[in-house]
Amino acid sequence: MIPPSVIDEIARVVGEENIFISLEERMCYGYDGTPNAFIPDLVARPGNTGEIQAIVRLANRHLFPIIPRGAGTGLSGGSLPVNSGVVLDLTRMNRILEIDEENLVAVVEPGVVTFAIQQEVERRGLFYPPDPASLKTSTIGGNVAECAGGPRAFKYGVTRDYVMGLEVVTPQGELVTTGGKTVKSVTGYDLTRLYTGSEGTLGIITKIYLRLIPKPEAIKTLMAVFTKLDEATQTVTLIIKRGIIPVTLELMDDRTIQCVENYLHLGLPVDAGAILIIEVDGARDLIESQAGRVAELCREGGAREIRTAGNEQERNEIWAARRAVSAAVVQIKPTKISEDVSVPRSQIPDMARKLREIALRYHLDLVIFGHAGDGNLHPNILCDQKDAEEMERVEKAVGELFQAAVELGGTLSGEHGIGTMKAPYLKLETGEAGYQAMLAIKQALDPKNILNPGKIFGGEHLGNSGHGQ
Repeated sequence: MIPPSVIDEIARVVGEENIFISLEERMCYGYDGTPNAFIPDLVARPGNTGEIQAIVRLANRHLFPIIPRGAGTGLSGGSLPVNSGVVLDLTRMNRILEIDEENLVAVVEPGVVTFAIQQEVERRGLFYPPDPASLKTSTIGGNVAECAGGPRAFKYGVTRDYVMGLEVVTPQGELVTTGGKTVKSVTGYDLTRLYTGSEGTLGIITKIYLRLIPKPEAIKTLMAVFTKLDEATQTVTLIIKRGIIPVTLELMDDRTIQCVENYLHLGLPVDAGAILIIEVDGARDLIESQAGRVAELCREGGAREIRTAGNEQERNEIWAARRAVSAAVVQIKPTKISEDVSVPRSQIPDMARKLREIALRYHLDLVIFGHAGDGNLHPNILCDQKDAEEMERVEKAVGELFQAAVELGGTLSGEHGIGTMKAPYLKLETGEAGYQAMLAIKQALDPKNILNPGKIFGGEHLGNSGHGQ
């Protein structure tokens, strides 16, 4: 437990109204989008960079963990206080500081909701493409810390492709600025990339410089319906092979379709084996021809029906199906284990088949959906956390699906991060040498293991502070 005298010092830094001490308040900061939960010793809500620095310096003197947190929507356990300590809720730092239309840069604080940034820049004819499923609640600081993706990553890339610079509080409480508004910078090591995706283990992000692009003139949305999952996954590779790069190319398998239809009653084809949701964007005079070509390829791949959105309402109805997946699939069972393995796009059919085989072998309910265009599938295992025998089978299945992804040339995570959920499997992909290289970076930058302990490395060989070991 953190001594009362230290709590008093933190209260003086952020104000009494910005610390939470009661059990009920602390419990609200003990969970994220995973089934796990831990209770922090204290929650503090700093309002500026100086307050964060002061708290980090206190942590160095008194050796307590600090866990940076945004909206808590993560799916890998990245913001869980696994070793107790102080959760730093950064949502008070929620200002859009500048939108520089001349240099196509937005400067924002970490607590700004991602959707708010998108809305603001689009009012000016600009575009910030990364669109995680949680974009209406997740904060940009969390997106950067996890290197979030989303459906539009197929064409436009993930969060790291739009982070031009950062302001970061180090584990010692110092301030580092990396990058900025310049398009090019090769001054020393690329610290911007190092901090992006580091899951709050190397520094606390306090300011972000985001690259913007012009907003596309027009967009066209299609839904292709397939009798078999294999036809849909083969069509994904067919579209890519023919040189077409849609904005999004999303996959939903049969069980996912059935759950969403039961949840929203949108008129989805519940007898289908899979659907693809595909969007193309760009110049208005090219959109129709692109959409037509995509439709042709879907028919060539075996699509039995193609629905094209004729207006914004119909487009929203198609996307409502995809956005509702996470909420809808828990109708099957109460616990959802959300994974996000990513494989080379040519291996999507093989990965989908392996996922089905694993589910069958372990007698598990598994749904498959995700960003098929960039090879990032989201196999979700639906289970009951209270059923110990079932959870043993889930653990074995998770290990096998990660092994299958790596064997196909893929990765453990396309966008959710490692956190606590995937830490035991990290060496499957990195090997011992790669693991030790990353561990050395953590130990060099945070020798006392102050920031977000227990993440990525699962607490192995970390820290001299004695907490959580």
